[in-house]
Amino acid sequence: MGRLLKYLRLDKFPTVWCAGCGVGIVMGCIIRVVDKLKVNPDKVVIVSGIGCSGRMPGYLDFNTLHTTHGRALVFATGLKLAKPSLEIIVVMGDGDALAIGGNHLIHAARRNVNLTSIIINNWIYGMTGGQYSPATPRGAFATTAPYGNLEPPFEVPELVRGSGASYVARGTVYHTRQLDRLIERGMRKEGFGLVEVLSPCPVGFGRRNQMKSAIAMMRWQKDRAVSLKRASKMNEEELKDKIITGVLFEREAPEYTQEYERLMSRVKTRKEIGKREIQTGLGEIHEE
Repeated sequence: MGRLLKYLRLDKFPTVWCAGCGVGIVMGCIIRVVDKLKVNPDKVVIVSGIGCSGRMPGYLDFNTLHTTHGRALVFATGLKLAKPSLEIIVVMGDGDALAIGGNHLIHAARRNVNLTSIIINNWIYGMTGGQYSPATPRGAFATTAPYGNLEPPFEVPELVRGSGASYVARGTVYHTRQLDRLIERGMRKEGFGLVEVLSPCPVGFGRRNQMKSAIAMMRWQKDRAVSLKRASKMNEEELKDKIITGVLFEREAPEYTQEYERLMSRVKTRKEIGKREIQTGLGEIHEE
């Protein structure tokens, strides 16, 4: 454990996260995976938007970008195009990624940019007052849904899979060993990878929805989460109210930055050929 401290900016501790928040658990998973893969810390970039998860770059001793609300994937895409060799991990909340950032999420997946994206889904806007988000369950309470949320939530893995991602997974902060493996596999995968992580927000969501402690919310994850392998053996009734976890989708597809480099190479080659043809033509004119 002591060797992992080198990845933290200890002078920035303690964190701003509430007691029982799961964001710190996700941060722990990230540094364990980086350490296991022996990635050079100078080649790692953590990009975040705004929200509770957006504070993570302040505590990690990598290259970090704390960007504007919903735009983390935009900054990450530009950085990946400029420096394709970097290992870029994008950390977002459900409000950050799916509301104002939803447009960027589907297009980053469609382009299949080689990024590892993590959506920490706590079903609420935790930092800005407890408003409901595009991931808030139907009927759940929030400051902007005092009588219960009417809107159905996004099925995040299906949204990203349908947009063109190469890797889609879901885990919980209760099942940390599984979450380590899911993030590791996402980092190893070439193309756009997304890991949705269910995380408790006992202050913003729990106290409004009869889950008055982090322990109660963690028990909910323990009781509701089932692996994809186990789920395949369960019937529809048994799967009711369950959360399926694991690698939900994976495919091979052209990666955007590599395709971009090939395009630029072809364009440069054509320009060089065109330049030589022009020079040859001019030479023939002068000889005449």
